[in-house]
Amino acid sequence: MLPILQAALLCIFPALVIVGALRDAVSYTIPNWISGALILAFFPAALALGVDAGAIGLHAGVGLIALVMGMVMFSLGWIGGGDAKLFAAAGLWLGWPAAATYLLVTGVAGGALALALLALRSMWVRPYVQSGPAWVGRLATPGENVPYGVAIAAGALAAFPASTLALAFPGLF
Repeated sequence: MLPILQAALLCIFPALVIVGALRDAVSYTIPNWISGALILAFFPAALALGVDAGAIGLHAGVGLIALVMGMVMFSLGWIGGGDAKLFAAAGLWLGWPAAATYLLVTGVAGGALALALLALRSMWVRPYVQSGPAWVGRLATPGENVPYGVAIAAGALAAFPASTLALAFPGLF
């Protein structure tokens, strides 16, 4: 397989995860097409990189576990539905053992995001951001949701170099 095609397929993951995070930050929504495209692109990317069927199955298992975890977090009101789907789609791409880094960094990034939003929503900072773009004003609104897709993207990007797919591309990491 041509290395340029392999690289292009491999770049789909970070590109779509970043798009999902940006969309969540500005609109509090992650469109279904982002998670759907990640899921659909995983299989051709894995095959193009020569990942064997057993590893692909392991990735699918991690994605399924991430989907169940996302559904639980959604049902508890901790994250939105788009966040849960992005969490699962990223889990599919990352597989094992990158899943451990993914969970750890996503949790830490979520805590940092919550602290940053608390600061932004404080009575001392909020007046200064209200005159900015509408989406920043919304982020600064007390009681507003948390765009957890940002934390999910941070965890996914941090774990990506340890994923089977990234390691299958010679000389990348």
